[in-house]
This record gives sequence, C-alpha cells and structure tokens, in this order.
Amino acid sequence: MNTHQAKYQTVIDKNTFYFYNPIFQETYESYINSLKETLLVLKNQVDIHGLRKEFFETLLAEKQHGLRVLLALTGFANESLKRLITVARVTDNVELSKLLYKNHWVETESGDELKEWSDQKIAKLLQNNHHFRAGIVNLFFEGSTIPFLAQTLPLFELKKLSISKLRFEIPALIDTLVRYKEKGSYSGKSENNPEHLIATLLQELQIPFEKGDLDELFKNESVAKRTMDFVLPTKTNPKIIIESSFSVTTSSGQGDKSKTEVNIKKLIEKYYPAAKFIGFIDGIGWYVRPGDLKRMVSAFDEVFTFHADEIERFKLYLKQELTP
Repeated sequence: MNTHQAKYQTVIDKNTFYFYNPIFQETYESYINSLKETLLVLKNQVDIHGLRKEFFETLLAEKQHGLRVLLALTGFANESLKRLITVARVTDNVELSKLLYKNHWVETESGDELKEWSDQKIAKLLQNNHHFRAGIVNLFFEGSTIPFLAQTLPLFELKKLSISKLRFEIPALIDTLVRYKEKGSYSGKSENNPEHLIATLLQELQIPFEKGDLDELFKNESVAKRTMDFVLPTKTNPKIIIESSFSVTTSSGQGDKSKTEVNIKKLIEKYYPAAKFIGFIDGIGWYVRPGDLKRMVSAFDEVFTFHADEIERFKLYLKQELTP
C-alpha cells in the first residue's frame, strides 16, 4: 500500500525534469530551421542588392511562414500586429490609410459587427491581395514616421518599426533581442499600468483614496464581493468607487468580467446607495468586443477612457461630486 512518503519518493526518484515529445521536437525544430534559413536568404538579398520593398512583398506572398519571418526580424508580436490591423480598420487617419492602401482591402463593417481578424484571414489576404501585402510592408518600412502611430503605439512597440532592422544592422538586431527579452518585465511594471495613472492623478489632486474590500461587502457578501481599485475617500464611507479595465487583447474572459461588474453594481446599490460606481474602460480589446462592452458600461454610473480629453472630464467630475 502506497504511503504519502512512497508517492513523494516516486516523484523525486522518477522525475523527468523536463518533459518533451521527441517527435514534436523534431517537427518544431524543422519549423524553426525553416524560419532561420528564410531569414538568411532574405539577408543575403539585402546585402547584395540593397534594401528593397519587393523582397519583403515576395516573402509575404510566396513563403508559408513569411509573416512570421518578418515578425521575428523586427520583434513585433503577431498579436500586436493583429491589434494594429484592427486599429487601422477602425480609424480614418488619412496618412495611415494611404500608407496601408486601406481602401483596397478594408471591409465595410458596423461597430456591432467588428471582430478581430484571425491569423487565417490575414494569411489569405497576404497571398491574394497585393495592396494589403504592400501595405503591411509599408508599415514596417515607414510606420514609425506616421504621427498617428507615434501617438497611439507605446514607444516600446513603435521602436520595433525600424528600417534598420530590415537592413539586418547589428545594433538593430541587438535591439530586437533586448526588447524580446524584456517584454515581460516591461509589461509587468506598475508604472506602465493604467491604474498607476489614476493613482498619480488622485495624488496630484490631493484626493484621499483607499484600495481593497468595501467594509459592508466584506462582512455580508464574502463570496460575491471583489476588491476595488480605488475607493474615495475611504472604504468605510465611499462616495466614489473606481474600477479600471484596460484591455489590448480579446478573450472570452471579457464577457465574464462584464458580468462580474454588473453584479458588483447591484451590491453597491444595495449597501452603498449614495456612492457612484465609475469605470475606466479602454483599449482595443474592448473596442472589438461590442457585446461585452455594452454589458460592461451598463454596470457603471459613469465611464471614462484614458484619452487626454477624458482625463480632464474626469477631473471635472471629481470636483463636482466631491465638492460639499
């Protein structure tokens, strides 16, 4: 009969340390080697003939993993590119639209129908629509020169749209390696979190706030309650309760989050009827989930984004609500 110690010892004695499937490893190694060799061929073309857009258009049109190769060279994530394509679809910036030949591939879509394009759809467009293909190449060649993108993309991402990377210049390739290595650390920095902006703003306005569980919800709704991002001025006597949700990715979890906020709104109305429930809802992730977004905004008494105009409106709102 197995004892706890015997079972424990089995895991210690028979530990494989790193599981791997040899067949999968060989298949994936072939894929990696294919990307590497494609990059080397591309580099050779650039070295011999100079930097030409047609080399990259051919790469996207004829190579199965051509887009992956271009992303590997620049360090631009596939998910980030999909977000950027969505931004291009929904904005009417003239300079960006011209750069991407947008009128030759964009589809007529209403806000309620808007969905992020799949990898398969993008791959099909790259093969079949030379305007879309040329537009994507233009994005990597000239995207960093577009004021709209300079204002919209974080600098950490904008720097990846560098023509030096396309020339295979060593400092630029080192930049790609460093940014790839530090991506997780960059994303996790609290200073890069939208909540940090709200906290800084409240501190500058000298408005007291607390974070955590509301007292009555903690005592009476231990299962349904959730911690709050900002409670003004105190958790004991809240006048304004703020929740922040900035999303650059899309997922089914956004539906769950919107339902959660609707339920929290009901609890706040029950225990703190005089308090206002405020939401900061922003990001391309919400933009392309209109159904979840509609449910999400219904949970709040007022909603703001992190746009400069909205920040000023938020300041005015605080002044109106908190002035005796």
